[in-house]
Amino acid sequence: MQSHIQKLPLEQVANFPKLFLDYLNEKPELKPLYGHFPRIENFDSLIQEKDFAHRAVLVKVLEEQYAKLGVPENVKLLGEDNTYSVTTGHQLNIFTGPLYVIYKIVSTINLAKRLSEAYPDKNFVPVYWMATEDHDFEEIASFFLFGNKYSWTTTQKGAVGEMSLDGIQEVIDQLKDKPEIFIKAYSQNDNLADAVRQYMHELFGEHGLVCVDGNHRDFKEIFKPVIKEELSNGIVKQKLDENAVLLDQLGYKPQIHPREINLFYKDKGLRERIDLVEGEYKVLETALSFTKEEIEVLLQEHPERFSPNVALRPLYQEMILPNVAYLGGPSELTYWLQLKGIFDHFKVAFPAVMPRNLALVVNENLQKRLDKLGVKVEDLYQDDAKLRKAYVDQVSENQLQLQEEQASLDELFDSIIRKAISVDPTLKGAIEAEKVKVSKGISNLETRIKKAEERKFETSIQQLMGVKEKLFPGGSQQERKDNFLNFYLNNPGFLDLLFETFDPLDYRFNVLYL
Repeated sequence: MQSHIQKLPLEQVANFPKLFLDYLNEKPELKPLYGHFPRIENFDSLIQEKDFAHRAVLVKVLEEQYAKLGVPENVKLLGEDNTYSVTTGHQLNIFTGPLYVIYKIVSTINLAKRLSEAYPDKNFVPVYWMATEDHDFEEIASFFLFGNKYSWTTTQKGAVGEMSLDGIQEVIDQLKDKPEIFIKAYSQNDNLADAVRQYMHELFGEHGLVCVDGNHRDFKEIFKPVIKEELSNGIVKQKLDENAVLLDQLGYKPQIHPREINLFYKDKGLRERIDLVEGEYKVLETALSFTKEEIEVLLQEHPERFSPNVALRPLYQEMILPNVAYLGGPSELTYWLQLKGIFDHFKVAFPAVMPRNLALVVNENLQKRLDKLGVKVEDLYQDDAKLRKAYVDQVSENQLQLQEEQASLDELFDSIIRKAISVDPTLKGAIEAEKVKVSKGISNLETRIKKAEERKFETSIQQLMGVKEKLFPGGSQQERKDNFLNFYLNNPGFLDLLFETFDPLDYRFNVLYL
């Protein structure tokens, strides 16, 4: 597939969080929020700091999880002391969900390749952390393909990874194109976690990707000391509150608002918050309640029934992986930058926190339409009103601005004021009020002139707004709305193109012209 790529500064293309941009610009005041900035030379220190003692458990569980597919070589490699992981994570959206999920994985795989080249005596395994314990079904149940929304309907509750695939065939039946990779994954497995692992393995297994399902008793055994301390003294809230004070002093707003206890109780069909109420641990929305002694026994006997929330999930991940980098979107990175105090408290190395590659794909047809209109992709990031105005100013042969007239008016009124105050200084206020009225009238006239000119170019403007809607469906970023099948079905080489063009250490925005 022929293509070329344009790199744009992040500040030019979207309203990213200020904390995210300041971090990538290495604002000195943010240094306490992370360990090492993600540059290739800094991974030597990250590797040295990663003290990992659970390789045997990790390999054992992964061999169990991959038994049906065949254990990849990279799973075995994770058992070796000179092997490290680089990780991204996401919910188990049906049919992979929005395009940026694929971008996350490609970025992570490419980072593993770059690190392997830079540190040839080490091995680096790309990992996809499957958010199997997440219970927000609504966030994973739909995807958009060629402008149409497809949704999976089920009455199941609890951790999505454990959900059976009942009803998903109805989604497949609605599709005009039925990719075999998804038909097989959804028909050959009993639950969503296994299905996602299968299609991700088929898409990216040859690139070394390993999918990790954290919903396992052996992993929770490793995490028991953290669970116990969180139940006992709510250490997470304490550390995040300290971080919130620092963020506030620096002019940022925290993204995570911790609870007194940052854990869920999880069982079949159930994942609900644990809350401490009058000395008892209650599972919200249920009749379950435990004394301090009872919940300690439960933790000893069934650690798998405790599930970390967003504030503890990163720590959990880093405790069961030999991980040196985490790649995520802008919002993810801003909440990771709240967590270092928790990592320090539990003496767990904080990984390099990196943005996954961000991108916009422009196909040949849309590129031709933009060229014909004389508009650049970066122009489309303006809001609709500014875009229309800028386009009319660009194509009109008439002078639509009244700055010269306004400047003449300013000179005229200044002259009137000088003459008036020589006679009666109290007249100045009245004259200035008249000036404001006339200036407002000129501004209104300028607006009417521009709108009249706009009507002359209405056809071209509608074409322009149509292109923008294609690239920003529903006013959203393309990568957050469209599914990768929009491009993959017609261009099987689409994933190869992403691997060729994405540089995980280049923190600019990618525009891919197909």
